[in-house]
Amino acid sequence: MNPKPATQPGTLSYEQAGVNYDLIDPLKVAAQRAAAATGSHLSAHGFSEVKASRGESAYVVDVGPFYIASIVECLGSKALVADEMHKLTGKSYYDSIAQDTIAMAINDLITVGATPLVVQAYWAAGGSDWFGDAQRSQALVAGWKRACDVCGVAWGGGETPALAGIVEEGRIDLAASCTGLVNPKERLSLGDQLAPGDAIVLLASSGIHANGLSLARKLVERLPQGYLTPLPDGTSYGEALLAPTVLYSPVTEALFKAGIQPRYCANITGHGWRKLLRHPAQFTYRIHSVPPVTPVLKFIQQHAKQDDREAYSTLNMGAGFAIFVKAEDAQRTVDVAQAAGVSAIVAGSIEAGPKQLLIEPLGIRFGDDDLQLR
Repeated sequence: MNPKPATQPGTLSYEQAGVNYDLIDPLKVAAQRAAAATGSHLSAHGFSEVKASRGESAYVVDVGPFYIASIVECLGSKALVADEMHKLTGKSYYDSIAQDTIAMAINDLITVGATPLVVQAYWAAGGSDWFGDAQRSQALVAGWKRACDVCGVAWGGGETPALAGIVEEGRIDLAASCTGLVNPKERLSLGDQLAPGDAIVLLASSGIHANGLSLARKLVERLPQGYLTPLPDGTSYGEALLAPTVLYSPVTEALFKAGIQPRYCANITGHGWRKLLRHPAQFTYRIHSVPPVTPVLKFIQQHAKQDDREAYSTLNMGAGFAIFVKAEDAQRTVDVAQAAGVSAIVAGSIEAGPKQLLIEPLGIRFGDDDLQLR
């Protein structure tokens, strides 16, 4: 591992907030290796796994005329922010975090070229009383349906267990699974055609999305007005944290209709911009332009006293999704995204060379040893 830079006095890191990927990632790797040994069971049904999807954001199965992709994701601790803001403002934010939950699954699913088809809900509460709050429950249902409508997916069903003793009383754990189709098969984007000269297009985020909330919540302890602390744009810190995650499937569907085939995609969530190194191939990813940092992320970086390297290794810093395309498709990809309502920039390109990410405007380098997910 690269030596960590000396922390400034008062620096608040993601690890200090209770999330240490160095402890989590080895479990992920071990689980992937055990799971890989089960892929052969598909042959009994006449199907086969797409081995290259192991370690990617969604798992892909070849069923003959098309591929099926699937994913399960949870919201994480953003629900705690919604709960605290409800106490302070009387407003329910569960419509927004419903979208966050679906976005966590759908934005992963589309990285492999899939069209989202069905979403399932998992809402595990700390007791039956949670579901008795009509305002909160109705907001969750309405937000969930609205996000499904935006993505054109069917809400197939779900599970609503009351798990007293497992989930804290008064709290809820939100998760979603999603199944999609890669049809035609040529839409599959697992990076096998990724090549030097390809362009890196970054799609804008709306804020923190649903990653880094442990850090954001820990930071509240340093703010005299807590979640009600105003940002420079006048929005409260809590309101800004609860801006819903962008749903990127309208962009990937529009790209397909425009005849643009991504070579690879990365959902920029956990591990921040290091996710641009997700593909196992040995390439240098050179960034020449960075998007504007959303005010809430700039605020978090400033008050957590993080340098750029720490911030970009943890948060999305204004870029929620990366699309790798042929250079000649780069500007048109930006145009298609913006027509779908999502800001985008041509941020850089891929080169032959050692596996590394170079964010040139900020003087940041991440190497192969900075992201170990396989």
